[in-house]
Amino acid sequence: MRFFEDFEIGQRRELGSFTFTAELIRKFARQFDPQRFHLDEEEGRKSLFGGLAASGWHVASVCMKLLVADGQRRTSEALARGEEVAALGPSPGFRELRWVKPVLAGDTISFASEIASLRVSEKRPQWGVLEARHTGTNQRGELAFSVLATAFAQRRNGEL
Repeated sequence: MRFFEDFEIGQRRELGSFTFTAELIRKFARQFDPQRFHLDEEEGRKSLFGGLAASGWHVASVCMKLLVADGQRRTSEALARGEEVAALGPSPGFRELRWVKPVLAGDTISFASEIASLRVSEKRPQWGVLEARHTGTNQRGELAFSVLATAFAQRRNGEL
């Protein structure tokens, strides 16, 4: 984890990509979002989606998985270089969650994150508050997913 002072508005990082197979879509849906168009190809074709569609929560969960994995990789690399690593802060929430286009079986979504705003916390000055826009774009270059997430980031020299 980087310190608050290391972030800049507009910084972008690629998080990785994920292919949503029919099997994975159905598996997630059976456990967490058992709607007909997530479970059955024919029902998906008859729906507004036009095919077996991944749950939006599945797409958001994959984004989170890739975001965490990227943070863990960056932390490991920083520690290997002997750098100090900031404490990970919690997230007070998100807004502007959008499932812009359906994610259908076979789609590969590439996820990215871009810093949208930065401010020092008024109540906890040892922490900064950052907002990041996380997006998912399909293999045709179309935006499929977007969310504006908020997180705390430890400030350098901020006593915890």
